[in-house]
Amino acid sequence: MRYAYWPFLFMTVFAVATSAAEPKEEVFTPLFNGEDLTGWVRTNTPPETWTFNEGMLVCSGKPVGELRTEQMYQNFIMELEWRHMVPKGNAGVFIWADDITARGVPFHRGIEVQVLENAYGNTRSHTTHGDIFPIHGATMTPVNGRGGSRAFPTEERSNPSPEWNHYRIVCQDGAISLAVNGKVVTKGKDCSPRKGYICLESEGGIVHYRNVRIKELPNTPVDPKQVAIANRGYRSIYNGLDLSGWTGQPETLKAWRASDWVLAFSGPRIGIAADFSTSERFGDVGFVFDAKIKENGESLHVRVRNAAIDTTDAEIAKHLDPVGRWNRFEGTLRDNRLTLTVNGHEAFKDQVREKVTDRGPITISATGPTDLANIYVRDLSVATK
Repeated sequence: MRYAYWPFLFMTVFAVATSAAEPKEEVFTPLFNGEDLTGWVRTNTPPETWTFNEGMLVCSGKPVGELRTEQMYQNFIMELEWRHMVPKGNAGVFIWADDITARGVPFHRGIEVQVLENAYGNTRSHTTHGDIFPIHGATMTPVNGRGGSRAFPTEERSNPSPEWNHYRIVCQDGAISLAVNGKVVTKGKDCSPRKGYICLESEGGIVHYRNVRIKELPNTPVDPKQVAIANRGYRSIYNGLDLSGWTGQPETLKAWRASDWVLAFSGPRIGIAADFSTSERFGDVGFVFDAKIKENGESLHVRVRNAAIDTTDAEIAKHLDPVGRWNRFEGTLRDNRLTLTVNGHEAFKDQVREKVTDRGPITISATGPTDLANIYVRDLSVATK
């Protein structure tokens, strides 16, 4: 009788062994709810750039800019499907990015996973099949590089417009890999930052996204220097499409124009009445703006609640880059005290300014052709997450 149990025992052991051998189903969390941008921040793009159609995220491509997650991520697996709707379309997925865009560009510092349409073409410097590269101050050691910091795919696997493509991006301890349509083709390592935000890029062409999801992996100790800049509460006050939110006399508005991500002044200056101001009025405020003066001898004048920032000021001028290059201004105005850095160098620290209003606009005037970009503000009375 005891032998009658052997078949049952064998079947039980076989079932347990088979169950153990089967891979566990991966559990992912959707990054979009299919209806709105809950969980995401429109860093420097307006609502018109990102819409939903039957649960699919549609990017208009205009203006050039970014959409980022509210949450920072370190180790994770991300999957998404994408397709370009126009030949030579350009876009990207940014990994481990800062909270706002980098100086003089409409993109974040981070690691970019390229999303290019096939008709864009392949060259020695890029491909349309899933390059990975650090951008705007980030660093990465490529696997399968060509002498620079860009990692190139080992196979050409992406589909042309309007076909769908599938990306699987694995990020672990500063290493990143990309599988295109089911096969790993591109890798990088030694990334910095290696913790930050995830971004989707708008860059001129219509692109669709669906089934965007993430599986977080256990975090590991990370050097604070390798963590991206966390949310400081900034929001963009220039939409990249038109002059909404800005006011001025008719002749002033003719001199300023929305040139995609750049707010451009054509000059020449037409007097103090030509001031170009925000419609919104601010109290205690933090601000960022990038400026490029395009001709020698010209200058830029910005007033925050009547506290002047003038590029002819000696404490500012000594930190400016040469004409034709972008400069970043970042500061705060609390009560009547102005703090300002120019290209990362301190110009003023809690400097008392006279005749500052309790609330007021940001006002800009220039003496000659000037470009502005990355214009952000943050309310200093509101704590950031």
